[in-house]
Amino acid sequence: MHLGWEVFFDVTRYAHILSGILWIGLLYYFNFAQVPAFAKMEPAARQNAIMILVPRVLLYFRYAALSTVIFGITFIVGTAIQESGYWTTNRFYSIVVGGTLGLVMAANVWFIIWPNQKKVIAATTATVKEGKPAPPDQPKWARATLVASRSNVIMSIPMLFFMVGAIHLDSLWA
Repeated sequence: MHLGWEVFFDVTRYAHILSGILWIGLLYYFNFAQVPAFAKMEPAARQNAIMILVPRVLLYFRYAALSTVIFGITFIVGTAIQESGYWTTNRFYSIVVGGTLGLVMAANVWFIIWPNQKKVIAATTATVKEGKPAPPDQPKWARATLVASRSNVIMSIPMLFFMVGAIHLDSLWA
């Protein structure tokens, strides 16, 4: 393999892994640290955290998901260019399963979690700064976010299994 391709694969692989670590780490933070803590906080402290902490964490969360997907797809395409027949390998089959779960998880982040959290942040800010009452749909937004986020936690285990297994469990598809 040409040195340029080796550098490409190394950089892409490490960027994919680091993005994934950040993404899944923040996913676990939300589900195992933030949600239980928010349930025990005084309303004013929770509102303050929603206005200050949550937008920043969600920014990293969204873009870690996006970069993980982009680097993963880039790595797959680069591998397919370099290795003829890659699309029919056992390694690729594992990547397809793990990658599909990752794509569903990323869709949950961008199309369910983020839009609903934006509404919660805006409603909380309006309540605190303008004295507006909480919208009646706010519990629905929070519930949709929670369900999508918990679904991502559940999918993260087999997703990680298949991604790691792609190189180590070739016999999985034999």
